[in-house]
Amino acid sequence: MFELRNVTKSYLTPKGRRYVFRDLSLALPPGKNIGLIGRNGAGKSTLMRLLGGADIPDSGTIVTDRSISWPVGLSGGFQGSMTGRENIKFVCRVYGATGEAMREKVRFVQDFADIGNWIDEPIKTYSSGMRSRVAFGLSMAFDFDYYLIDEVMSVGDAQFKSRCEEVFKEKLQRSNIIVVTHSMSEIKKLCDIVLFVNNGKIDIYEDVAEGIKAYKK
Repeated sequence: MFELRNVTKSYLTPKGRRYVFRDLSLALPPGKNIGLIGRNGAGKSTLMRLLGGADIPDSGTIVTDRSISWPVGLSGGFQGSMTGRENIKFVCRVYGATGEAMREKVRFVQDFADIGNWIDEPIKTYSSGMRSRVAFGLSMAFDFDYYLIDEVMSVGDAQFKSRCEEVFKEKLQRSNIIVVTHSMSEIKKLCDIVLFVNNGKIDIYEDVAEGIKAYKK
C-alpha cells in the first residue's frame, strides 16, 4: 500500500524553482504491479524516487507498510576504490545481512555476475557491463515487497539476459514492481495498473489498455 498525502515536490533550477507536483494526494491499491507512464520530463522518475524513499517531498507525506528496493541494476552507488566484494558486503551491512547471510549473498552475486576474479578488483576498473552485472545480481540477492525498475532490467549478452529474466520472474512470484518505461509492450506484459503522470497530475488506470490509450492521445 502506498498513500501520498498533499505531496509537493520541486527543484531549484537556474531559471527558478520548478514544481513537479503540488498538493498531490492519491492511494495505490496493494499487491499490484505498477507502471509509471508519461512523456519525458513529466515526473515519472521523480515519483519513483519519492515512492522508494531516495528523495523526499518539500511538504506532505508518503506512507507505506512495504519494503522497497533501490532501482534494480543501479550501479551509480558503488564506491569505485572498493572491490566488488567489498561493495556487496557494505550493502549487506546496510540491510542487516551479517555472518552466514552475508556470505550467502556474496556467493549469489559472485555466481550471478560471473566475472571471476574481478570480484576482488576495484569497481573503478570494471567495464560498464561488469558493473551492471554486479548491480543486477546485488538487487536480486535481497527480497523486497516492491522492486523499482527504471527502464533497463537486464544487460549483457543473450545468455545473461535470459538469466536476469529467469531470476526476476521468480521474484515476481512473491513481490511486486514499480516500473518506469517508454515501452508500452513491457507495461502490458508486466503491470496490473498504470499511473499516467501528466502536467503535475497523476491519473490511475486499473485498465492498463485504457491508461496506454490516454498516454498516446
